[in-house]
Amino acid sequence: MHSQSTSLAAHKKSADEVLSELDSQRIGLSKLQVIERQRKYGLNLLDGAPSEPWFLQLLRQFKSVVIVVLLVAAVLSGLIGEWVEAWAILGIVLLNGLLGFVQEARAEKTLASLKQLSAPHARVIRDGTQELIAASELVPGDIVELEAGDFIPADGRLLSAYNFRLNEASLTGESEPADKDASAILESKTELGDRHNMVFAGTTALFGNATAVITATNMNTELGKIAGLLKQEKRELTPLQLRLAELGRILIVLCLLIVTLVATMQWFRGVELAEVFIFAISLAVAAVPEGLPAVVTIGLAFGLTRMANRNALIRRLPSVE
Repeated sequence: MHSQSTSLAAHKKSADEVLSELDSQRIGLSKLQVIERQRKYGLNLLDGAPSEPWFLQLLRQFKSVVIVVLLVAAVLSGLIGEWVEAWAILGIVLLNGLLGFVQEARAEKTLASLKQLSAPHARVIRDGTQELIAASELVPGDIVELEAGDFIPADGRLLSAYNFRLNEASLTGESEPADKDASAILESKTELGDRHNMVFAGTTALFGNATAVITATNMNTELGKIAGLLKQEKRELTPLQLRLAELGRILIVLCLLIVTLVATMQWFRGVELAEVFIFAISLAVAAVPEGLPAVVTIGLAFGLTRMANRNALIRRLPSVE
C-alpha cells in the first residue's frame, strides 16, 4: 500500500481545485481509475493493533508487586505447614487474576465487534451512476453522497451541502453539531474542528445531505493518524497501579524490619532457633493483606460494568480509575 499525499490541504482550496488535483470529476471515477487506485492505496480500513495472546493477557494480571508478595506468603505458609492458609492465599490470587482476565476479554470482544461497525456501506458515484459499496472499497477521488444518519467513511472535501451538520465529537471532542459549508475556502492553519468544508472518517451526519470527494482513506485519514499514534504509544501505569506497587514495596520493607526485630528479640529470650523461624514466617504471612488485590479488582470490575452501561468501553481494567 502506498502512502497518500497529506499535502493536499483540501480545506484551503475550492471544490473544483480539489477535484482537479485528485484527477476526478463530479460524475465520479471510471472503473479503470478505481482499480488502479485500489491497487495503489489499498483498502479503506484502519490497521488493527496486534492482538495479545490470551496466556500473556492472563499472566499480565499477576504482575503486581502486591500479588508477588502474596505468592511469597503462600509459599512461606506451605513451608511451615499452614496449608489451609497457603491454599486460601493462592485461591484469592487465582480468582483475582481470572476476574481481571475475564473483564478485559469481554471488553476486547466488544471493541472487536464495534470495529466491524466502523466500516459501513457508502453511496458512491462512479461513471455517473450511484452505487452502494462497502466503505472499505473507497479510494481518493471517489464521489460520495451523504445524508442524516450516515457514518462518514473517509475524509473528504464537500462539493455541495444542504443544511448539513455533523457530530464530530469522536474526533474533535466538540459536543455541539458542526455546520458544514461547501463554498467555504479556509486558511491553511485552520483547526480541525473549524474546517467547515470538510468531512472526516469516524464522524456522523446528523442533519441534511451533502456530496463530497474523498481526499484520504485508511490510515491517512485524521482518524487513522490518531490510531497510528495510539499504536506507537507506550503503556504507562495508572496512578492506582503506581500506588499499589508502592504499597507492595512498603509492605515488603516493613515486614522484613518487623519480622527481623521480633525474631531477634525472641532469639535473645532463649527461644529455639526453629521456633523463632516458624514464628517469624507466621508473623510475615499475617502481615500481608490477602484481600487487597481482590477488593481492588472487584471495585474496578464494578466500575467497568457501570461505565459500559453508559456506553463507555474500557480495554484495560486499571484504566477504569
